[in-house]
Amino acid sequence: MNPVKKNKTYGMWGSPVSAVMLSQRLRLEDVRWDSDGFSVVWLEGRSGKGVLVTRPEEGARRDLTVEQNVHAGVGYGGGDFSISKGVVYFVDRTGCICKHGLGYGQPRPITPAYGHAASPTLSPDGKWVVYVFSDGRMDLLGMVDAEGRDWPIKLVRGADFYMQPTWHPSGNALSWVEWDHPNMPWDGSRLKVGRLAGDPLRLVDELLVAGDGNTPTMQPAFSPDGHWLSYIIGNGEWEDLVIHNLEDGSKHVLVKGEKFHLSLPAWVQGFSSYGWNSTGESIFYTQYYGGYSSVWQLNLESGISKQLDTSPYTWIRQLSVSHVADQLVFIASAPGIPDRVVRWDGKQMEVVCHSETESVPPEMFSSPKQVRWKADNGSYVNGLYYPPCNNEYEGEGLPPAIISVHGGPTSSNNASYDPERAYYTTRGYAWLEVNYRGSSGYGRSYQDALGGHWGEYDTQDVVDGANYLAVEKLADPGKIVILGSSAGGYTVLNALVQHPGIFKAGVCKYGVSNLFTLAMDTHKFEEHYLDSLVGPLPGAADKYQRWSPQLHAGNICTPLAIFQGMEDRVVPPAQSEAIVDALRRKGVPYIYRLYEGEGHGFRKSENIADYLIQTERFLQQHVLFSV
Repeated sequence: MNPVKKNKTYGMWGSPVSAVMLSQRLRLEDVRWDSDGFSVVWLEGRSGKGVLVTRPEEGARRDLTVEQNVHAGVGYGGGDFSISKGVVYFVDRTGCICKHGLGYGQPRPITPAYGHAASPTLSPDGKWVVYVFSDGRMDLLGMVDAEGRDWPIKLVRGADFYMQPTWHPSGNALSWVEWDHPNMPWDGSRLKVGRLAGDPLRLVDELLVAGDGNTPTMQPAFSPDGHWLSYIIGNGEWEDLVIHNLEDGSKHVLVKGEKFHLSLPAWVQGFSSYGWNSTGESIFYTQYYGGYSSVWQLNLESGISKQLDTSPYTWIRQLSVSHVADQLVFIASAPGIPDRVVRWDGKQMEVVCHSETESVPPEMFSSPKQVRWKADNGSYVNGLYYPPCNNEYEGEGLPPAIISVHGGPTSSNNASYDPERAYYTTRGYAWLEVNYRGSSGYGRSYQDALGGHWGEYDTQDVVDGANYLAVEKLADPGKIVILGSSAGGYTVLNALVQHPGIFKAGVCKYGVSNLFTLAMDTHKFEEHYLDSLVGPLPGAADKYQRWSPQLHAGNICTPLAIFQGMEDRVVPPAQSEAIVDALRRKGVPYIYRLYEGEGHGFRKSENIADYLIQTERFLQQHVLFSV
């Protein structure tokens, strides 16, 4: 018999999801099999520190690093470690690559602490480690002997960016992805194979296998017997999984992407969505569409794919395939299930690691409904709507709502576990995640639709999302909040500037406020990103002026909470402080928190807890209790 729910004002429900609980959760960032096929290693983010953890097939988990902070620093990170033959190679936050066995001993550096490194990968003979290197201006593939006795060498250079170096099983060839400005990797990139020879190894020649300035390629992987090179390539609207015969150069499409993607935009190094099994007879891969993902197994002989039963999980990432058996390990979640490291043994799934205590039952969390509404040009905008959800409470009338705007902007919201969403839906807020035109996961045309209109289409789409909630009676139109970080924070600011009165309050985390200064000050990875999103300067200066919130901040009349990391290299504090100055001069209610030791995103437990507590109080004052 279901207990009678208590009637209480929306937004004021008692919730078992506390700020302290969420601030203490682990960030599960990557997971890999060892080459023995038995040990699993994963990376946990604990407050401001990255810690490597291992668990053998039978036995308890154990921390591998104590003093080191595991964190690769190329671009937005990723590619933090790899493991082979019982040895982990990882990048310390200082920039050096370290070596550490799974047995006794301490990690030790094999490269100097200079610049930034990512994706360290051991050669099949165990003699060499190839990796991505960047000093902020020059990027290349570097190589060092696995013991770190000699100085690293520049193995491959000439392109603006590199990603995903992969060894051929023979050790005499290497494959990688590269691209140049003004592209982002999802716009267009090149997949190459290079032949190696000598001692130390040197690049003898290289071959362009696939991709160009308009066709993205990613995730090269050699078959276990070395006869094939597999990769993912854009097919126009979606993506294909292709194999390339290394002897005769022929190509075969294994999986034709139709109404689904095979990867996500490569914001970080080390992304993994598929892999060969140990015999080379099948490939496991991930499909993505509309915020959901699924795992499939392709039999190469029959060409038939079958979906694996990975329920109850709705979002799966960082797929890793065992080198000795048809077993998988990955990071999985669902709207009501926090991130877990999960092992699939061919028949059933086992949870290897939890990111939270999971003391809150899954039925306490809201489940999404896929929604969409029409844009002004007649196309549809996609979103995920989460109603208020709490087993102990109900409310009268319409709930307040938070519209969440994802970052990127070439990214998306998905049906995974979001701790901030859980925090608010269990308190009685509705939650709408807007995947505006320009978001990934709905085909390339939808993703490219934002080109030349960032600051316009995304802003209009979230405003239309607020109107959709009102028309469909899913939220109180007088109590709608807009929230976003980074590019999402930019949309928050533009929405408050361009459409005053639509939102009751705004929450902006390290949001872009001035496109001119962003174009001049941002890091190398996004140095020309605005060329496609807005237009190249000086020709598009009028758009930069029109869509820079800082230049129109006097129009903001909505209470605004602003949060910023002091060490943010992507969106420096000056971008937030210019908005704060404008709010102060006009007398608009605001709060501003500048967190020491934080960059582009908050990692320290005390800052995450403070952000949640301060934001909830701000919304109580300016939304729930305001007339």
